[in-house]
Amino acid sequence: MTAVDLDAYARDGFLVLEDFVSRTDCDALQARAAELVAEFDPGPVRTVFSTRDQGHARDRYFRESGQAIHFFFEEGATGQPVSLALNKIGHALHDLDPVFDRISRRPQFATLAKTLGFEEPLLLQSTYLFKQPRIGAEVGWHQDATYLCTQPSTVTGFWIALDDADEENGCLMALPGAHRGPLRERFRQVGNEMATEILDTTPWPDIEPVALDAKRGTLVVLHGLLPHASAPNRSPRQRHAYALHLIDARADYLPDNWLQRPGLPLRGFA
Repeated sequence: MTAVDLDAYARDGFLVLEDFVSRTDCDALQARAAELVAEFDPGPVRTVFSTRDQGHARDRYFRESGQAIHFFFEEGATGQPVSLALNKIGHALHDLDPVFDRISRRPQFATLAKTLGFEEPLLLQSTYLFKQPRIGAEVGWHQDATYLCTQPSTVTGFWIALDDADEENGCLMALPGAHRGPLRERFRQVGNEMATEILDTTPWPDIEPVALDAKRGTLVVLHGLLPHASAPNRSPRQRHAYALHLIDARADYLPDNWLQRPGLPLRGFA
């Protein structure tokens, strides 16, 4: 990391760091994900993950995934084998699986977090994203702090390209500089339900979206207030990725966040 990188991060709200993750680690993550999928028996009930309607939020299976390794299906995966029907695996891979644990806590990630200003980084959430060929769903414009809120806001995403990601197969899109705006919404617990609370009706700024093309092994750093999205994958190519979300222990993690881990204390990089 250089002063130029930090200046760019402050200006844009994201960084694209090529060759940050080794080919060996990319291979290991993909191989381990394939093993987990092969061992997974979905049974008769399949929880579909969709950012379009948040219907998954009604399922206890989703709500308990913050301290588990759970599997979520694509909305359009009719008749597909499980290996080609999954949307993602989440959300405690980094704590409960030895391969994901080892790679998530590589020293280079800890050094990067420190460089970004974290004093007491905690690994909050991890997700293996499939973005399946031809059916990988669109992810609409959102801020990560909508779902993982601290006061002050500290959530930061480390998104690792495990396949080449481009506009054809649904790479990340971002609105550069828009992280300097307010948090627009919060997805949180209200009683026994999950609900989206509107905090600010200011529209996204009129900024040309930028495609964050990422070769395999690239790390994309995402500020928690940065609006970002991804288009559907209509190509014949998969777009696997692994995402970690960090918070700083100095901030208050709000008790009404959807993701709670009462039986699994948060850990840092050690």
